[in-house]
Amino acid sequence: MQQFEAFLTTNIPSVPSFHPHYEQALQSMLLAGGKRFRPILLLGVVRAYDSLLLDAANHAAYAMELLHTYSLIHDDLPVMDDADLRRTQPTLHKRYDEVTAVLAGDALNTYAFEVLSKAPFSDRVRVRLIRELAENGGAGGMVLGQAIDCHFENQPLTLEQIRLLHTNKTAKLIAASLKMGAIIVGEQSLEEPIYDFGIKLGLLFQIQDDILDITKSEEEAGKTTNNDEEKNSFVTLLGLDGAMKEADELAMELTGTIESFDERLQVVLWPELKKYINRHKD
Repeated sequence: MQQFEAFLTTNIPSVPSFHPHYEQALQSMLLAGGKRFRPILLLGVVRAYDSLLLDAANHAAYAMELLHTYSLIHDDLPVMDDADLRRTQPTLHKRYDEVTAVLAGDALNTYAFEVLSKAPFSDRVRVRLIRELAENGGAGGMVLGQAIDCHFENQPLTLEQIRLLHTNKTAKLIAASLKMGAIIVGEQSLEEPIYDFGIKLGLLFQIQDDILDITKSEEEAGKTTNNDEEKNSFVTLLGLDGAMKEADELAMELTGTIESFDERLQVVLWPELKKYINRHKD
């Protein structure tokens, strides 16, 4: 990931102007770090099958991180989650103002596709990657999940509805990261199985976040916690014990699926995934 971080720093949005903090707002949340979970997954698939494509794949991994970061900036806004802390730093609307946060998120969203459009792949591969990112991050993916999440605050949903909510809001970008890696290395037969795996991994990731929201302090989590009481989370529906059970079942299923993958993929992905598959027990 050192190469990815170097690529990110080299390609950080640079927009000099007389605005007092616009450029800094574009850069700060990217440079604040984060788990880089989605880039790790995408680059892991590429490394498993063709490490010579890793440099080129950094464009796709960075595009994914840009889109994810935009979503966090907007998710933290007062009109949505009204959070004060993200990646151990004040959220952009707290550090600057709401207008700056909205525009910074808009800019990172569109910059993601600019970066991806310049990736040194064939036109066919570039178009497929752009489509994958747009479909999973846009109207029928992450944005749909966010719309459901915000509209149904204080209105209890069923477990299946909550799964649908978080499949869109969280899981689809995680699944797309894995599938985009498969597209880059030309492993067509892997695309759908690894996307399906990613959906389940994304749901586990969300359940764990719901658990951590009530079991970790803001200092431990690096973001605002205990902020989901009015939200349709797995914990609010199932309780802490029920959410832990749901996470355990998904973790066991995912472990079995990993063991069915190509050995090259297992060797690369398992060391990373095992950090997350049981993190709700940490």
